[in-house]
Amino acid sequence: MQYLLMIYQNEVEYAKLDAATSQKMMEEYGKFTQSIIQSGNFKAGDRLRPTTTATTVRVRDGKTLTTDGPFAETREQLGGYYLIEAKDLDTALAIAARIPSARFGSIEVRPIWVYDK
Repeated sequence: MQYLLMIYQNEVEYAKLDAATSQKMMEEYGKFTQSIIQSGNFKAGDRLRPTTTATTVRVRDGKTLTTDGPFAETREQLGGYYLIEAKDLDTALAIAARIPSARFGSIEVRPIWVYDK
């Protein structure tokens, strides 16, 4: 089964990290990513640009409305994701717990809806 692991963190707090800490975190992410590639769990994954680069789109009464930034103000922002293959939810949760940002942010684990073809 496929799961989306959504990585949430506080962008303001993350931006305060010194260069050495930030570099160490990136190295941890590199090791984690390589480990799930080697185990066969990795399907896709990317880091997202900050929410200041986001645009939210809504369609109301047939009109497209755009707003700069995210839809809602929150304490943590979506910073990236991994799409993984795991045999069950427990395996997906164990993988999510190894994501470096889980130590100071949160990881939302959500199964992918598979459509019949």
